[in-house]
Amino acid sequence: MPRIHFGVGTGELLGAMGEAGADVVGVDWRVPMDEAARRVGPGKALQGNLDPAVLFSTREAVETKTDEVLAAAKGLEGHIFNLGHGVLPTTDPEALTRLVEYVHTRTAV
Repeated sequence: MPRIHFGVGTGELLGAMGEAGADVVGVDWRVPMDEAARRVGPGKALQGNLDPAVLFSTREAVETKTDEVLAAAKGLEGHIFNLGHGVLPTTDPEALTRLVEYVHTRTAV
């Protein structure tokens, strides 16, 4: 079973989190994925990191920010797209559905 370490506001701790035995390190929205990979070091997959507040914006803004996350994660050893800190309670479920569909479209091989 893979071990995932995730913390919010832990950008400066990403190296230590990577060294602590995780297989996957979660990254909140405050650190771009490419920078997070540099901090964590090789041999770890990363999970994250769309700002969950973006889901309250327009579809175009969500897609733009999603593309930014995917671009920053391109070429990483492993990337699990996710929100950078869970779903906010008042998030429209349809916004989540659209996000998942968009990510699947953008990452289909």
